[in-house]
Amino acid sequence: MSYTEAEIWLIMVLMGIGTFLIRFSFLGLIGDHKMPDWVLRHLRYTAVAILPGLVAPLVVWPDATGGTPDPARLAAAGVTLAVGYWSKGVVRAMLAGAATLYGLQFLLG
Repeated sequence: MSYTEAEIWLIMVLMGIGTFLIRFSFLGLIGDHKMPDWVLRHLRYTAVAILPGLVAPLVVWPDATGGTPDPARLAAAGVTLAVGYWSKGVVRAMLAGAATLYGLQFLLG
């Protein structure tokens, strides 16, 4: 299915308006009000919920291997989780995972 140039522009404008309204609902409408404690407690877990959803497909079905799980990526994900859990440090976990990934890719070819 192909779209005309006008349809593509209409889609982009509507997506831009939708994105603006979603952000404005938090920043513009309730930005000056004190949010309830239960909302603030749940918002703390937003990054924890989103980041695995972004990273998991890259670990399980990486484009670099044609969608086949790769032992180096699986091991790097495991090391990242373990280091993050024990050290409580995001940067340390990312560095350990990256070192594991590149080290295993070098060793395994």
